[in-house]
Amino acid sequence: MDTRRMPIRCWLWLLLALLPALAIAAESPAALVKDRSQAIIRSLVERRDEFAARPASLHVFVRDQLDGIFDREYSARLVLAQHGRGASREEVDAFARALLDNLLRRYGDALLEVDPGLSVKVTGETPLRGGAIVRVATEIERRGGAPVPVHYLFRETPGGWKVFDVIVEGVSYVQTYRTQFAEQLRSKTLAQVTEELRQGRIDVAAE
Repeated sequence: MDTRRMPIRCWLWLLLALLPALAIAAESPAALVKDRSQAIIRSLVERRDEFAARPASLHVFVRDQLDGIFDREYSARLVLAQHGRGASREEVDAFARALLDNLLRRYGDALLEVDPGLSVKVTGETPLRGGAIVRVATEIERRGGAPVPVHYLFRETPGGWKVFDVIVEGVSYVQTYRTQFAEQLRSKTLAQVTEELRQGRIDVAAE
């Protein structure tokens, strides 16, 4: 796979959703991003050979980290919009997992190319909706390229602050996939779309 041709937004979404994953729930959203981001980058760099030899272990690593910080069900319901009304938690979770697995099959190798010099600079933290949601603005500083603006949207849950959307260069993860799946879900059931995602019969992209 030629990662130079990889849509930057897609692998950034996969990578950046992981960055705060080792933080404790009591930290503020900005601290989650600022204090823990390098730990995940170090893991990807230090375990690069292992992940390259066993892609399944990379996929397990990504899933485990996302389970700790990403509000998968809430994010998936936003992607599904009206097509998710009436769907059970299990159905929505199955869709979310199938989407992540599809993205990992298509773009997961790009995570192996992460530059150990990559760093995250927090530029702001803005409470929204009375503080129930917080937007954390960051810049991803990388060697040989201009900083990439990335915003995280967090919501407070019983398990602490969790990310439900990542906005890279002004493009939202949620909005991108809502648009891509809207047509599919107008003509197919959620279960059918989920199964086609699992089987790789639906291509998802981040351009």
